[in-house]
Amino acid sequence: MGAVCSPRVVKLFLDVGALRERRYNLNELALTGGPTVNKNELISAVASTSGLSKSDASKAVDSILGSITGVLRSGGDVRLVGFGTFSVARRAQTRGRNPRTGEAITIPASNQAKFKAGKALKEALN
Repeated sequence: MGAVCSPRVVKLFLDVGALRERRYNLNELALTGGPTVNKNELISAVASTSGLSKSDASKAVDSILGSITGVLRSGGDVRLVGFGTFSVARRAQTRGRNPRTGEAITIPASNQAKFKAGKALKEALN
């Protein structure tokens, strides 16, 4: 019971035009492993590739992230065909040790967000 986004939305996240706009030397990116993009840079890339204003792009990015969070919070999966699947993994309660004192502690159970890359994303990276 997951949400599915259109390939057009996925394209906004994968567009190489964002790299060109930031004027990165692609050979340099290959050596350093690529840039780290923060939320503001992602908003700028979405604005430039989609023709939206930065304000509208910010609302779009916030809406997408909020929607993904809401679906995961309710226990669902988000499947972006060609990009990947966001899901929730349940981590069980475990026993651990305090590294300073060596005292045994209980690490509480928690939910963790998972992402599994889709075929198109894997192919784009290799």
